[in-house]
Amino acid sequence: MSFALYPAMFFHVALMVTTTYFLLGGLPLLILAHDVSLDARFVQSFFKVYYRAAFWASLGACLSYALWARWGFALGAGGLCALSIALRQRLLPTMQRIGQQIEAQQAGAVQRFRRVHGTALALNLLQLVLLVWATLQLSWLVAR
Repeated sequence: MSFALYPAMFFHVALMVTTTYFLLGGLPLLILAHDVSLDARFVQSFFKVYYRAAFWASLGACLSYALWARWGFALGAGGLCALSIALRQRLLPTMQRIGQQIEAQQAGAVQRFRRVHGTALALNLLQLVLLVWATLQLSWLVAR
C-alpha cells in the first residue's frame, strides 16, 4: 500500500470536517434578521473563511490522490477545489452587494440575501453528500 494513502485520508477527513462544521455553523445563521448590514458582513466573512479552508483541504486531497495514483478521486477533489474558487468569486461579491442594498433599505434585499445564503448552504450539503459517498468508495478500495 502506498504511503500517499495517509495524506489523502488526512485531507479527505479535513475536507469532510470543514464542510460539516461550516454547514452546521451556517444553518443557525439563517435565523438572523439580516436587516442590518452587520449580519450580512458576518455571514459573508463566515463563508469567506469556509471557502478558503475548503480550497486548501481539497487542494491537499487532490495532490495526495494524484500521488496515490487514484485519478478519479484526484479529479473529484480538484473539482471541489475549483468549485470553492468559483463560489468564493461569485457568492461573496453577491453577498456584499446585497448587504449594501440591505443597508440602503431596498425592498426585497433581505429575501435575496437569505436566498443566496440558503443556496450556499445547499451547495455545502451537496458537497458533504459527495464526500460521504467518496468515503464509502474509498473504504471499499482500501479494503481490497
